[in-house]
Amino acid sequence: MGNRTFIFVLLLITWVVLSGQFDAFHLALGLISCALVTWMSSDLLFRNRQDSIWERVHEGWKLAWYFLWMLGQIFLANIAILKLSLSPNAMEQVNPSIVHFKTKLKSDFAKFLLANSITLTPGTVTIKIKGADFYVHAINEAAAAGLDGEMERRIARIYRSEARAPEDGSQRKGGS
Repeated sequence: MGNRTFIFVLLLITWVVLSGQFDAFHLALGLISCALVTWMSSDLLFRNRQDSIWERVHEGWKLAWYFLWMLGQIFLANIAILKLSLSPNAMEQVNPSIVHFKTKLKSDFAKFLLANSITLTPGTVTIKIKGADFYVHAINEAAAAGLDGEMERRIARIYRSEARAPEDGSQRKGGS
């Protein structure tokens, strides 16, 4: 089964499951929509055309585990922001800064995933990506310390064709 066929089938299954509509109109609409999305974006998720279907399924499972880990990180960051907002001296703890770092991720999709993971985590927002340079706004030092490279390492493990992310956060630089 080719790449586009595989993506089309995955999208169509998702469409049918989520829509819950099995009449001819909705199935035809699903077929047309899935065909258009497949045609426009089939190379977005799977960059390496040499991988087998099983390697792609394995990559998909690693991505699902990453999303579960990310949900945990989002929860923890929400708790930290809640504590900050309820603290009687909250304004003293707020010290916004712009954190600059270089990523070793190569593909646009991996960089996109990293940027969105950072932005989804409360207390941090990716404000600019220029090549390998990331600029992130952090609400305080604790949020900036969370940019230690763990997300980048996990994304690099999902897409093993990516360069290995650094094992420490030494490339992170803060500033106001």
